[in-house]
Amino acid sequence: QVQLVESGGGLVQAGGSLRLSCAASGRTSNLYVMGWFRQAPGKEREFVTAISWSGGTTFYANSVKGRFTVSRDNAKNTMYLQMNSLKPEDTAAYYCAARSGSAVVADDGRYDYWGQGTQVTVSS
Repeated sequence: QVQLVESGGGLVQAGGSLRLSCAASGRTSNLYVMGWFRQAPGKEREFVTAISWSGGTTFYANSVKGRFTVSRDNAKNTMYLQMNSLKPEDTAAYYCAARSGSAVVADDGRYDYWGQGTQVTVSS
């Protein structure tokens, strides 16, 4: 069993920054790929970014490329999302996800474990 807990969400003005964290516990040895997804009210969940075990491979949605940076510290079983130049359209609940497979993918159906989410609100 794996547990994922997100933290770091909050309210920020447009142009500001936030750093989200996702702490994994339990059977974490096979969590090769981790990712971030988000869901705004009335919208479907969408892919934000994903990172391989080594951190050598990352994949970003076009909407966040150049503004968001994903990283991970395997010694701490933690993944991070540094979000800069935030826009009101970034407002959403952000979810951490993990999968046992090694492919860095955007398909949420291929992720095995999910956190409860942390809210990010960007005011204009």
